[in-house]
Amino acid sequence: MSRKYFGTDGVRGKVGSFPITPDFAMKLGWAAGTVLASTGTKEVLIGKDTRISGYMLESAMEAGFSAAGVNVALIGPMPTPAVAYLASTFRADAGVVISASHNPFYDNGIKFFSNTGTKLNDVQELEIEALLEQAFEHNALQCVASEKLGKVRRIDDAAGRYIEFCKGTFPNHLSLAGLKIVVDSAHGAAYHIAPNVYRELGAEVISINDKPNGVNINDHCGATHLDSLQSAVMIHEADLGIALDGDADRVMFVDHNGHVVDGDEILFILAQAAYQKGEIQGGVVGTLMSNLGLELALKQMDIPFVRAKVGDRYVVEQLKETGWKLGGEGSGHILSLQHASTGDGIVASLQVLKAILESGKRLADLKAGMTKLPQVLINVRLTSGSADSILAKDSVKQAVLTAEEVLGDKGRVLLRKSGTEPLIRVMVESTDFSLTQQQAEYIAQAVNAT
Repeated sequence: MSRKYFGTDGVRGKVGSFPITPDFAMKLGWAAGTVLASTGTKEVLIGKDTRISGYMLESAMEAGFSAAGVNVALIGPMPTPAVAYLASTFRADAGVVISASHNPFYDNGIKFFSNTGTKLNDVQELEIEALLEQAFEHNALQCVASEKLGKVRRIDDAAGRYIEFCKGTFPNHLSLAGLKIVVDSAHGAAYHIAPNVYRELGAEVISINDKPNGVNINDHCGATHLDSLQSAVMIHEADLGIALDGDADRVMFVDHNGHVVDGDEILFILAQAAYQKGEIQGGVVGTLMSNLGLELALKQMDIPFVRAKVGDRYVVEQLKETGWKLGGEGSGHILSLQHASTGDGIVASLQVLKAILESGKRLADLKAGMTKLPQVLINVRLTSGSADSILAKDSVKQAVLTAEEVLGDKGRVLLRKSGTEPLIRVMVESTDFSLTQQQAEYIAQAVNAT
């Protein structure tokens, strides 16, 4: 059964347009509260990033949960992985994150974590959707009796608890003393957390993009816009730079030369470090978008590699199925399941810093063992029609076949719809950059012409 409201990463959209409206958020809180608190402590945690719309959606969710008889603990601006962790440690029924991750401030979203710190399963999401349909059909919520209404409290030490958790994933015998690190928090949820984690572990930290005002989150900064970090690393002659996105569940690096180190290269560095210490647990899970260079580099170390569908929830599913511990995406979603239950940008960055210290090498040297193949990604924004209907058109299918024939066994083509935006992503990868660019543009034109 397909979902009507939940996408690959919860509910997401433009603020003020369905479903990111206060009335939907209230009904969602009621439906989720009814499902999640049917057993357990009848309490949920709500965290958010720094978007101005978070205030509105947080209040609406509060009302919905309270109507379902569920208590609410507010933790304020907090990274997505922090909510997953805190939901587990506080023994809550669920954690709720109000965030649109790397999207602009005018978008927002709502996603849930179970009391084990993992994302909700399909059965739970479908149960919530069924109750949502009931709420819309009757245009009312089945509010519990007044004496059973949920209460709301605020947890003031949530940031400190999460900082200590992050530090706990870094070996006690190591220190970041002597390292100069530039940290870009994307004016997002980790602005008051990430710099302190690295400082408390001994690093000299230059913190940038750490002054959120409600509308500057991800605005030409953070993991999706690395120019300011690259400049800062060079100006301050830093050892490296670390960029998080708006909710800090993804991370990207910049080395001392100002060169970007992306998620595929981070996965290689972590896998290589584990392999050299004899600690690799099985293999590595990437996605359909993972660079072929990663697969080839892992193959040289006899490390198995499998591809999941795009989206960190699918990477997690594949990791659980295989029993492996390491996976992620080129965008910087890194899953290290021996340290965290979900993608965690700060925790992943600490594992890279650990590899740097234990190897005695610089970040640029560690990534040198992997050679990325030229890969071109073109995002085609849809102005009309659905992504599914466009992908099904004969003209688009023919363009893909033609490109595959041109590339032969030297490359590959992937078309997929975005799970969070009205986009079709056209990816072409091959050993020849000019050919890669040419074929990506050819397919993108075919998609645009529909």
